[in-house]
Amino acid sequence: MKIRNQKDFWSAVMFVIFGVLFMFWSTDYQFGTAQRMGPGYFPTVLGGLLVFLGIMVGIPSVKPDAEETTVEPIGWRGLIIILGAVILYGVLLPILGFVVSLAVLILLSSMGTREFSWKASLLSVVVLGVFSYVTFVMGLNLQFSVWPPFLTR
Repeated sequence: MKIRNQKDFWSAVMFVIFGVLFMFWSTDYQFGTAQRMGPGYFPTVLGGLLVFLGIMVGIPSVKPDAEETTVEPIGWRGLIIILGAVILYGVLLPILGFVVSLAVLILLSSMGTREFSWKASLLSVVVLGVFSYVTFVMGLNLQFSVWPPFLTR
């Protein structure tokens, strides 16, 4: 058996692994019935659906007439930069406030791609900053400092 479509195959493997993990972790909770669902019902059913989806995606990837694709290596540089930016956002939020922390998050995250450009990154900071401010500060009225505390004294 030759895996012709590696993208679909590895996607299927990911679905099956996550589905099995959901089902395994939900065994600590009471399952219940369809009429009286317990806390373990939804994750178990969701896990089962993910396993089923993984099987449905994976079967065609090994057929002889499947489109032949390969998977590129993991972009560790971008992954580390983006994860680091998210962690830094969490650290900077109480210190520098929402607006500055969000700008740092967007700029650093955009540096994780090979197609980085300052113009697109700064445009993203403005558009996402305004959208996030309207959504989280004005719309949801979330309680966190919007600006750095030393500027609002």
